Order: sequence, then structure tokens, then C-alpha cells
Amino acid sequence: MNDTVDIQTSADQILMLERGALDRWGKGDPGGFLELYATDITYFDPLIAARIDGHQAMDDYYRPCIGKIRVPRYEMLNPHVIVDGNMALLTYNLLNYIEDTDGLESVGTRWNSTSVYQRVGDIWKTIHSHWSFTQHPAFQNMTPETSEGLEA
Repeated sequence: MNDTVDIQTSADQILMLERGALDRWGKGDPGGFLELYATDITYFDPLIAARIDGHQAMDDYYRPCIGKIRVPRYEMLNPHVIVDGNMALLTYNLLNYIEDTDGLESVGTRWNSTSVYQRVGDIWKTIHSHWSFTQHPAFQNMTPETSEGLEA
């Protein structure tokens, strides 16, 4: 197998793994992500003040979410995978949809996602994950200058 085919196969595997984890997340099951995470995973989330270190800490962080998350549909937008040997970088935008009590769908949260994967043997594991909001209403009128407390 040549390197180009190897890289494409790895990129497809990573996208499949990530989509599988997102599918489970939308049904209230964070286990899909937990199964992807390496023992020494590091994780940034805009809802917490500091980095989370380690698989046990991620398990503790996700435990209150079990059975509570409901994302009936999502779109993984602009997925991009860069593979270099046993390392890969996955970036994408995530658009989650929600349903109201009448079953009407609307746009929910918008996210930016970055994950660093490492391959050990034939298995890809996430060693770092970083989530941030995209187009969050709280930041709609913010500029780089105002975000740093500078006058425009």
C-alpha cells in the first residue's frame, strides 16, 4: 500500500471514529468519546476554567451528562484531517440541532473542534481535544481589541 492510500485510510478511520462518538453523545452516551480517549488525554472546554488531564478526570467530567444530552441531529462541517505517520490532527465545525416539545427542529449550539490523535499499532486514540463556541451570541459584537480590553 502506498503512503497516499495509507493517509486517506487513516483519515477516513478518524472521521468514522469521531462521527461514531458524536452519534452516541447525541443519545446521552459520552462513552463513545471516552473509548477514544487515551489514558493521558488532555481536554479544553469553554465551560471550565482549566485543562482536564487524564482519562479518569474525563470520566468524572462526563458522568453527570449520561442520559441528559439530546442532539437529534448534527452536521460535521468542514472536516479536515492531516495525517503524519502515527499522529493526526482533526478539525471541524459542529452544528447541533435541537427539537422543541412540538418536535420542531432548530439550530442549537455551534462548536469548533480540534482533536489530536495518536496511532498505537492499528488503534487511533485521542490524546488532546479542544472545544470552543462558534458564533456564540455573547461574543457577537466582540472584536480582537475589545476582547483584550483595548479601545477600538
